[in-house]
Amino acid sequence: KGYLRFIANRRAQQIGLDPLFAQEENPFPWMSEMIDLKKERNFFETRVTEYQTGGALNWE
Repeated sequence: KGYLRFIANRRAQQIGLDPLFAQEENPFPWMSEMIDLKKERNFFETRVTEYQTGGALNWE
């Protein structure tokens, strides 16, 4: 419930509206890093959330 209110306030502010709910803190700060639509970040200040998968290893 708190996270949904946090997101609603954030989206409202992004389109220039006042927050809809009283001061809501993000209860899941790690979730914003993974879901955030803006992928442009400083490489050295973020956690790695995407790894290469599906590669084939050939030992011969």
